[in-house]
Amino acid sequence: MQLGLIGLGKMGGNMRERVRRAGHTVVGYDTDPELSDSASLADMVGQLTESPRVVWVMVPAKVVRPVVEELAGLLDEGDVVIEGGNSKWINDHHHAELLAERGIGYLDCGVSGGVWGLENGYALMCGGPEEDVAKARPVFDALKPPGDFGFVHAGKVGAGHFAKMVHNGIEYAIMQAYAEGWELLAASGEVTDVPAVFESWREGTVIRSWLLDLACRALADDPNLEGIRGYAEDSGEGRWTVEAAIDLAVPAPAIAASLFARFSSRQDDSPAMKMVAAMRNQFGGHATLAEDAGDLRSDTSESGPGAEGVSKV
Repeated sequence: MQLGLIGLGKMGGNMRERVRRAGHTVVGYDTDPELSDSASLADMVGQLTESPRVVWVMVPAKVVRPVVEELAGLLDEGDVVIEGGNSKWINDHHHAELLAERGIGYLDCGVSGGVWGLENGYALMCGGPEEDVAKARPVFDALKPPGDFGFVHAGKVGAGHFAKMVHNGIEYAIMQAYAEGWELLAASGEVTDVPAVFESWREGTVIRSWLLDLACRALADDPNLEGIRGYAEDSGEGRWTVEAAIDLAVPAPAIAASLFARFSSRQDDSPAMKMVAAMRNQFGGHATLAEDAGDLRSDTSESGPGAEGVSKV
């Protein structure tokens, strides 16, 4: 079949190649002319001669709406738009309604697989009407891994992006657990080969996973991770997962904690920890680190609460 694919970055470019390897025709469009197969969105749609036409949008969330609005004026009744970026699910309803006015179908599809998807296949979480899923089924089959798993029709419009959002929230929590375990092993003084411990967990343990495999790859390149700054960005889906948990009154402490840990990673000097240090000094005389020096200071004067006889918290 034919597929129009908008957005040919790291994910989109590899998706184009995987679909082509499966024997389908892909006409790609990207604002970078070096990557694009077409001069414009109109040119891309014009090269799709089969009906119904299927167009997959793989662009940053902030530009999805104008792309969908332009496609609404280019496609015909019965065609299908698939939105595969990391978009918030609540926007899918607006996009579906906009396209439905012209008889154009809409599917939202969360995509996971990263830079490994080209070779291993992508996990696809799709939302929308079954008849539109059927029109795009050959593309889904080309992108997913071989075997029984990797694709799910999760439900109505919005379900695909909601499922992918929760997937990423879980990913946050798992990564945080591995990261904390690594730091604890390294700090213990008991374990002399932390990378080897991580490697040993890759077979036979209940915590083996692809994320663990990737952690081992990173440790093989840099056993102490000395070349990496302790800074982690968030894509937005972790925040949306926590917001949804709050809205639905669903307890999600592990995911919430992993999100807040990423915020902490961006602080050179945590204001909150300054207050914690100040309070510990006030009630227990615990030492504080001077802002402009490497020495520790403590207040043990008799006029203050003093350190002696005060439990350490």
